[in-house]
Amino acid sequence: MKLSQKAVFSVLVLVLLLVMLIPGGSASAASKKQLAMGSTQSSSSHYAYFVAVAKIINTHVPEVNISVVETGASVDNINRIKKGDLDLGMTTIHLQYQAFHGMGTWNGKPIKDQYVLWVYQAAPQNFVVREDSGVKTVYDLAGKPFNPGMRGSATEKTVESILEALDIVPNFYRGGTDDTVAAIKDNRIVGYVKSGAGVKSLDASTLDIATFTPIRLIGFTDEDISKVQKKYPYLSPVSIPQGIYKDSPAYKTFAMLIGVVAKKDLPEDLVYKMVKASYENFNDQVAAYPSIKGTDLAELTLSTCTVPLHPGAIKYYKELGLKVPDNLIPK
Repeated sequence: MKLSQKAVFSVLVLVLLLVMLIPGGSASAASKKQLAMGSTQSSSSHYAYFVAVAKIINTHVPEVNISVVETGASVDNINRIKKGDLDLGMTTIHLQYQAFHGMGTWNGKPIKDQYVLWVYQAAPQNFVVREDSGVKTVYDLAGKPFNPGMRGSATEKTVESILEALDIVPNFYRGGTDDTVAAIKDNRIVGYVKSGAGVKSLDASTLDIATFTPIRLIGFTDEDISKVQKKYPYLSPVSIPQGIYKDSPAYKTFAMLIGVVAKKDLPEDLVYKMVKASYENFNDQVAAYPSIKGTDLAELTLSTCTVPLHPGAIKYYKELGLKVPDNLIPK
């Protein structure tokens, strides 16, 4: 009996030594900081982006292991970070602004313990109309049948706010993308608003419409933008270059800014390393999400973000020699 116990003990010691000697084994994994990163539905191209970001960070920041979690996107991520179910995740900056200031969904219940790491895309809200509709400015939409965006989408809510600020009341047509595209082609409505994949390209549904009937892209004047931002300071303008559709002129519209947010108590040094790794391995992000090709993450973040940045992100941007606006520095 005594010898049997010694034999068992020897085997256990040998197994333990083998586990400790295996590179990347369970002992190593256990020493990593485990983080859960919220994304969106797995069918979305943004999900692929977050998988790529997690891989970059896990590869270049050895002390952390990030797991990507499929979620209901921005609102869900903000709420789950608050509850402690997530450590970081995808956000849209205008919703993060509302959460930070206790507006909208978070009316009277501000969430001050989340900071942005970076903004990776400005998705333009393109106002698209049939060329034969007679609509040449946004004010011409008054009383016209017009779709403000897919039913229940962030685009729909954003467009309603923009038009309200300008006292423009179209005859809103509600529906999904397929229904709306068909209605435009059939000339039952004059147009719609659809997020672009970037400032240099139109959405596939818009290009589909354009193969059926000529379209016109409607922009906003600086005065229009000032009026909207006075009422909704979290809405950000973006400039669209000429030629995005045939010989279309350059114009300005509003953009939905999409970025990465984290709980504020993530260590500054860890966030610094995560942001640095993401910035320096940007090509791996582009491979997963091509529409951000040519984007400078730091420049886009500092020029468009309206929510305070995490101190770790600020440290890296300053290291790049960039000036961080006062409103992005946590108070």
